[in-house]
Amino acid sequence: MRGPAGVPVVDARGTRCPVPVIRLARAVRDLPPGATVVLLADDVAAWSDVPAWARMKGHAVSLHEEDEGWTVYEVVLGPRGAAPQDARST
Repeated sequence: MRGPAGVPVVDARGTRCPVPVIRLARAVRDLPPGATVVLLADDVAAWSDVPAWARMKGHAVSLHEEDEGWTVYEVVLGPRGAAPQDARST
């Protein structure tokens, strides 16, 4: 599914953890850094799972709650392999 301006949209409404993050990860596999992907999810676990996954991968995410009981997650991909360094490893 594609949204405005050809932005890929991953509709994971009606699925439960870990499916929304798995679908999102599959959707971004071949996209370049800087690309935007939108995830639609109604699983409450996604509120913490999606931002945690994005941080691990070096991506930025913003949440836009919807009135219908689901959330829009806008993910902007960071540079490949740009996951933040763990401060304990230095």
